[in-house]
Amino acid sequence: MLQRYRATALAALGSAAVCAAIFTTSAAAQNKPDASLDRVKAAVQKTLGADAPIKSVARTPIPGLYEVSIGGEIMYTDEKGQYVILGGNIIDTKTRQNLTEARQSVLNKVDFAKLPLDRAIKYVKGNGSRKIAVFSDPNCPYCKRFEDSLKNSKLDNITVYTFLYPVLGPDSDAKSKAIWCASDPLKAWHDWMLDKKAPPTSSAKCDDNAVKQNVALGHEYNVTGTPTIILSDGRRLPGAVPAEQLEKELTTLK
Repeated sequence: MLQRYRATALAALGSAAVCAAIFTTSAAAQNKPDASLDRVKAAVQKTLGADAPIKSVARTPIPGLYEVSIGGEIMYTDEKGQYVILGGNIIDTKTRQNLTEARQSVLNKVDFAKLPLDRAIKYVKGNGSRKIAVFSDPNCPYCKRFEDSLKNSKLDNITVYTFLYPVLGPDSDAKSKAIWCASDPLKAWHDWMLDKKAPPTSSAKCDDNAVKQNVALGHEYNVTGTPTIILSDGRRLPGAVPAEQLEKELTTLK
C-alpha cells in the first residue's frame, strides 16, 4: 500500500525535485490551526491525485517546510506543493532524535481499546498485567524468533494477543486458518512457531472469517511488516524486538 502511494507520488510529481536530507533543528513539529495548512494540503492533493489521500498536514521546525502524512508515511513539501522530500528524515543534531520517526509513531498510534481481541490468540505469561498485541504471519522467520523470545526469555507478567496476519502467500493463509480452527489455537500456534509441528487440517465447517478480517484490519492500520507489536498505549514496535528492548518499552507504560 505504501509503495503504491510512493509510486503515485513520484509519478505525479514528474520533474519536481525529490530528495532526502538531514536537517538541523531544535524544536518538535507542531500542528497549529493555520489557513496555510489547508492551502498546502489542497496543493499537494491536486498534484498527487485522489489515489493518495492525505491524512494531515503540519508545520515543521524548519520555516517554509511542511509535513504531509499520507498512507502511513511522511513526506515534506514547500507551501506551494511544488517540491517534496520523500523518504527523508528530520534529525535533531543536538539530541540526535529522529523527529520524523517520532511523528510517525504518533500518527500511526492505535487505539488499543478498540482492537477486536476476540479475533486474536491470547497468551498469558505470569500475571498478565501488561498487554501487547502482535500482527504475525506463521511463515515469518522474525515472528518465530519473537515467539521464542516471548516463551524462553525472562520477560514476564505479560498478555499477548496475536492477530494472525497471513501476508506471505497462500500457505500462510492456509496455516493461519488451520491454527485458528484448531481445538486449542494457542497450542497449535506454539507447536508450529516453536516446534515446527504443523497444525491439523481445519474442518470445512470451521468459521475462519476472523483471519480475513484480521488482514483487513492490518491494512486499515497500515501494518506493512511482521511482526508488528502494538503496546497498550497505542505505540508500535516493528520487527522481532528483543526481550530486553520490549521490557524497557513496557516499563514506560502507565
